Amino acid sequence: MTDSEIRNSIIDIGRRLHDGGYVASNDGNISVRGGDGGIWMTPTGVSKGDMTPDMLIKVDLDGRMLEGNRRPSTESAMHLRLYKENKNIMAAVHAHPTAATSFAIAGIPLDRPIYPEAAVNLGTVPVAPYAQPGTQEVPDSIAPFCHSHVAVLLGFHGALTWGANLTEAWYRMEALENYAKITLNVCYLMRSDAVLTREQLERCTGGLTPADRLNGRIG
Repeated sequence: MTDSEIRNSIIDIGRRLHDGGYVASNDGNISVRGGDGGIWMTPTGVSKGDMTPDMLIKVDLDGRMLEGNRRPSTESAMHLRLYKENKNIMAAVHAHPTAATSFAIAGIPLDRPIYPEAAVNLGTVPVAPYAQPGTQEVPDSIAPFCHSHVAVLLGFHGALTWGANLTEAWYRMEALENYAKITLNVCYLMRSDAVLTREQLERCTGGLTPADRLNGRIG
C-alpha cells in the first residue's frame, strides 16, 4: 500500500471504531507499518470518528517523527513494541469495546472453546497484567504475546488486536467483541458449560492457531 492508501485506510477504520461504539471520546488508536518500515498512527487527543488524513503521523520504530505535526498517541510505545517484537505484524488496533473491556477489567481471558469462528479468527485471548496507561509498563505487558497470539486484553484497560494488514486487525477487533458478548451470554448468563471437543476444534482450525498463520507456520 502507498502512504496515501494507508492514511485513508486508517481514517476508514477509525470511523468504524467510532460508529460501532468501540471507542468513546478520543479513546483508542490505530497503526500500520508502511513499506519503508515507518509506522503510520493516529495522533493523541482526536476522536477516531473525526480524523482526517492530514492529522495522521508517521514515526520510525524508535518513535522519532518522520511526518506530521501532531503529537503521537500516548500508547504509541505499545504499537511500536508489537512491530519490534514480530516482523510479521503489519497493523494494530487498540479500542475499548464494552464486553471485551469488561473481561479485561475482570481479569478473565477469552479462552472457552465454544465458538468455531473465534477459534479460527482469534484463538485464545489472554489478559495482560495491568499496566499504567501511557507508560513503558504497557508495551512490556504485551510483549510476551506478540508471537503466540493475535489479540490480547489489557488488564483494567481495553483490547488490542493485530494482523498482517489493517483489515485483518480490525476484523479481529470485531470478532473479539463478538466473542466476548457470546461468552458473557453463554457462560455467565445461561451458565452453560458446553464446549467444543478437541477434535471439533482441530477440524475447524486445521490444527493451526491464527498466530501460527501470521508467523508463517503451516503445521
